[in-house]
Amino acid sequence: MQLTLRNALYITGAMLSSITATASAQGYPAKPIRFVAPSSAGSGVDIVCRLLAPKLSEALGQQVVVDNRAGVGGNLGAEIAARAAPDGYTLFMATPSQPISASLHSKLNYDLLRDFVPISLLTTGHFMLVVHPSVPARSVKELVALAQSRPGKLNYASAGIGNATHLAGELFNIMAKVKTVHVPYKGGGLARNDMLGGQVDFMFHNITAVLGDVQSGRLRGLAVTGPKRALAAPDLPTVAEAALPGYEITSWFGVMAPADTAQDVLARLHREFVRAVQLPDIKEKLANLGAESVGSTPAEFAAFVKLEITRWAEVIKSAGIPPQ
Repeated sequence: MQLTLRNALYITGAMLSSITATASAQGYPAKPIRFVAPSSAGSGVDIVCRLLAPKLSEALGQQVVVDNRAGVGGNLGAEIAARAAPDGYTLFMATPSQPISASLHSKLNYDLLRDFVPISLLTTGHFMLVVHPSVPARSVKELVALAQSRPGKLNYASAGIGNATHLAGELFNIMAKVKTVHVPYKGGGLARNDMLGGQVDFMFHNITAVLGDVQSGRLRGLAVTGPKRALAAPDLPTVAEAALPGYEITSWFGVMAPADTAQDVLARLHREFVRAVQLPDIKEKLANLGAESVGSTPAEFAAFVKLEITRWAEVIKSAGIPPQ
């Protein structure tokens, strides 16, 4: 009789827990959601976050607030998101900077694979090699020749040490056999501002952030970094075809949540993010910005991130970049 009673109590408790979990899932979200963008306002990741936020707010019935946390090559925002409660009210927009940092930084206060759970790879795209109009280079070959004639004189901006825009410049230096000076900023928006002001000579920046500047003539686009030309800038060659065969870096954005976030909450978020990036108007806007909508499954995104960590580790080793 005692065993039967214990079993009955156990079953009753399990049923109550299930009911509570269901009620909790049905009540999500009950307050605004913070969407951490690990870069400054005006950067590519910021633009994409702010493009998606209104659609998500409408679908979820709660405001989705973009929280710009620039610094440490995108790692400040990642650390803040990793330490947040796993309750579905803090999300993180991951970029290539986080897989790069896994190998480039010897001490990080978070682990990308341990402290986050992937929701979806949202977009893929290009970085664009741009120069200030005052720089006398109208092609990648001319920029290489200029850098060779002025060793240590040209400088390039990045969104921070360990950011993909930093590694893009280092790979350029190595493959072109030139020496240019790295100028890191606390976010892509700040780097772009100084590019527009002529304080730096060139940079590799997310195409979503600089395409408008190139179209208006405020910056000069020389090439894109992907394996093929960008639909948003078909007249620009890839860096590989223009001057440096084998040069390739892809830009991407994907949403994650702190580890241990409830599966039902993750499922709801996955459904709404995938729906948002597949909306016709969002797909069109992303395409105009040089990005392609994806909307992967969590498993696909997890596998993608692991491959990115491995790939960037090999690039960093080959480039001889010391741990930061």
